[in-house]
Amino acid sequence: MNQYSHIPQGYVCPFCLLVSGVEDEENKLIQSKQKDIIYKDDYVTALIASLWWPNNKGHVIIIPTKHYENIFDLPIEVATRIHELAKTVSFALKECYKCDGISTRQHNEPGGSQDVWHYHLHVYPRYYNDNLYQTKGSLSSPDERVNYAEMLKLWLEKNKI
Repeated sequence: MNQYSHIPQGYVCPFCLLVSGVEDEENKLIQSKQKDIIYKDDYVTALIASLWWPNNKGHVIIIPTKHYENIFDLPIEVATRIHELAKTVSFALKECYKCDGISTRQHNEPGGSQDVWHYHLHVYPRYYNDNLYQTKGSLSSPDERVNYAEMLKLWLEKNKI
């Protein structure tokens, strides 16, 4: 058992629901019937995030397909697959979004600002003077996300990922 676990009793993991194909409006994922998923295999799943920052729309979240709460219980082979996919997604973001750079972000435990109890890595498209860390995110709609997902899926298919 993970000695650094903070999962509240009765917690329903929104990422586990997403991976299993369950749409979960209560937890605000409201993923578009799996259309937000841009890549999935036995180890990792990548999707367009539902929470968007004003100047960094369409960022990607990469999660382990199996539930691991945080970095403390994440097997190294899964961590490796997450970061391999993050590198590939970074190339896709650069080519599809024409962004100036990439930032990755990952949080662990309440003191580290973790608020979903399933390990996840954010991959943000970055633009000069985008003020990512000075702005607040807001929930996007499935209709807003679909074009970003389709663009990235197409890039991944063309590049045989």
